Amino acid sequence: MAVNKVQFQKGMSLRDFLKQYGAEEQCREALLKWKWPEGYVCPMCGYHKGCKIKRRGVYQCNRCHHQTSLTAGTIFDSTKLPLRTWFLAMYLMTQSKNGVSTLEMTRHLGVSYRTAWRLRHKLMEVMYERNENRKLKGDIELDDAYLGGQRSGGKRGRGAPGKIPFLAAVEKNKQEHPIYMKLSRLEGFSGQEIESWVGDNLQPGSTVVSDGLQCFSSVGKAGCIHKTKRVGSHKQAVLEPSFHWVNTALGNIKNSLQGTFHVVFDKYAHRYLAEFQYRFNRRFDLPSMFARLAYVSTHTTPRPEWLLKLAEI
Repeated sequence: MAVNKVQFQKGMSLRDFLKQYGAEEQCREALLKWKWPEGYVCPMCGYHKGCKIKRRGVYQCNRCHHQTSLTAGTIFDSTKLPLRTWFLAMYLMTQSKNGVSTLEMTRHLGVSYRTAWRLRHKLMEVMYERNENRKLKGDIELDDAYLGGQRSGGKRGRGAPGKIPFLAAVEKNKQEHPIYMKLSRLEGFSGQEIESWVGDNLQPGSTVVSDGLQCFSSVGKAGCIHKTKRVGSHKQAVLEPSFHWVNTALGNIKNSLQGTFHVVFDKYAHRYLAEFQYRFNRRFDLPSMFARLAYVSTHTTPRPEWLLKLAEI
């Protein structure tokens, strides 16, 4: 049996990570390059010359004399944690196939549960915002799904309490292999919401294959070619070739979330889906995933705790 080169990537070993980012000064040097790749730039006036005040650990502009720290204006803004703690958290989140729970992260990082929760959700928010920029195109498999399940003695089917609705879409290449994925938390499966989602997440002219759910008829209204494949509700429906990759992805998502986190709160479901999506879409180059997340985090504005606790807007 042929070895799957993507699945058997070496990734970044813990030994290599500690060699590159094991010391605080190494982390600061890396953050300096990611924040100002072409040299210092004053965030106030844009001037390119400044000096470092070592005693205070800040940089001062030679023109307007504005002072800024290395972490100011980034996702690490106002942090009291060492950068090496943040870097280790990013390493764990990018190099683990199924992610790490907040409780597990408290043990790896040696911090309190609340600190680990806050750090983790800030990084998931970075992933969520980064995922929103790209639209899928070409041949796309689309399906509706839910997080959670039937409660004992509760309502069955769509709309049952405890279920979190979301859409899963997988873009395929000419060889019918999955390339990119979109996972989006929805309020429900209505024609208007599907039409709005397609306009925001798919390129016009894409060919979308879905099942016979009535709301998916709105795909055509948003400028995409819509093909319907009715599969029914029986268990064999998951074996339908037209939905092979999206069904595979959904199975992996649910196993990952249930196995790692056990419970996903409705309020933060979009972030948990975004984390899985982030790793999937960058799986072809596992060793660079850490650095890519660190770079994006450096260029993401601060997210205070009060903002993290709001539901998706």
